[in-house]
Amino acid sequence: MEINMTSPQIKLIALDMDGTLLNEHHEVSELNRSMIKEAQKQGIDVVLCTGRSLMACEDYAKELNLTSYLVTGNGSEIWHTSGELVDRSELKSELIEMMWELRNKHQTNHWAASVDKVWKNEMPEDIPNFDWLKFGFDIEDDEVRKTIFDLLSQHDELEVSNSSLTNIEINAAGVNKAVALTKLCEKLGCEMENVLAVGDSLNDMAMIKESGVGVAMGNAQQIVKDQANWVTTSHNEDGVARAIEKFCFSS
Repeated sequence: MEINMTSPQIKLIALDMDGTLLNEHHEVSELNRSMIKEAQKQGIDVVLCTGRSLMACEDYAKELNLTSYLVTGNGSEIWHTSGELVDRSELKSELIEMMWELRNKHQTNHWAASVDKVWKNEMPEDIPNFDWLKFGFDIEDDEVRKTIFDLLSQHDELEVSNSSLTNIEINAAGVNKAVALTKLCEKLGCEMENVLAVGDSLNDMAMIKESGVGVAMGNAQQIVKDQANWVTTSHNEDGVARAIEKFCFSS
């Protein structure tokens, strides 16, 4: 879907990482890098907006010389690039225990993020003694994945999405990238209509729909493409750079 009106002035660029900013080798292309640098020169805030934890994205932020904020864990945390924690939304430990039991019942792969560690295919015995942000399943079997996705989606205390076709990502209800970006807009003195959001998966849907310009990657899930204002090239074809050029620098 193309934007059929004059694009708003972009003051904040929100970039998903995996499948979006990063190519299949988990690298930032030179063109993406140079376009981000130019955007920051023009006074536009560039924000990594990812399902990853802070530990898994801060090196990229330093490499790109980002000077604004980081939205991590699908919006469960907001950090300033200086290392200051700005906002945190936790997931109740009893919900983590429920999903851990569901994981054991179906024998799936999983990961879970507490505030200080990412647990992969393991969990502590004393789950209630940790502060939790997110739980994730990785499930190759389509039927099992659909069963778990549908079950969790009916729970009013959970926000359910994905970051790939084989996983399920769960945060506390009301926690998503769009909500986090709304909080950042308030801090930065702009509106969501001034945001360019780029992503590829269900955990990017809210920010793509609610931003002034929502862009889906060429490799995005079809449901994300259907909600976007524009579809760029893939993560292996400098799709982020092309979106920034089109909506931030085109006259």
